[in-house]
Amino acid sequence: MDCPYCETTGDRQGVHRHLVEKHGDRVSTRVDPEHGDRFYRIACPQCDAPWERQIKPRSKDPTFLEEFDLEIRLVAFDMLLHHIRGEHSDEAPNGAAPGGG
Repeated sequence: MDCPYCETTGDRQGVHRHLVEKHGDRVSTRVDPEHGDRFYRIACPQCDAPWERQIKPRSKDPTFLEEFDLEIRLVAFDMLLHHIRGEHSDEAPNGAAPGGG
C-alpha cells in the first residue's frame, strides 16, 4: 500500500501508522459553536472527497479533542484508507479480486 501524501509504502498497518505520525495535520477538528458537538474532517488527496463525521460525544470536557487527538487521527486515517482501497485501487475492499468470483 502507498501513502497518499508521499512516497512511503508498506503494509496497511505500517502505512496507517505512518499517516498518523507524519501526516496528522491532514485531519482537522471543529466544535459546533451552537451545540458543542465535535467533528473531525479529512479529504481524500486523490479525489478531494471530504468526510466530516461527528466524534462520539462522551462529555463536554473542553480538553477532549486534545486528550484524544491520537485516537481521532487513527479513526480518520482508517476511514481514508478504506475509501482509497475501495475507490482508487484495483483491489476489492475485502481482499478479493475485483469483479468477485
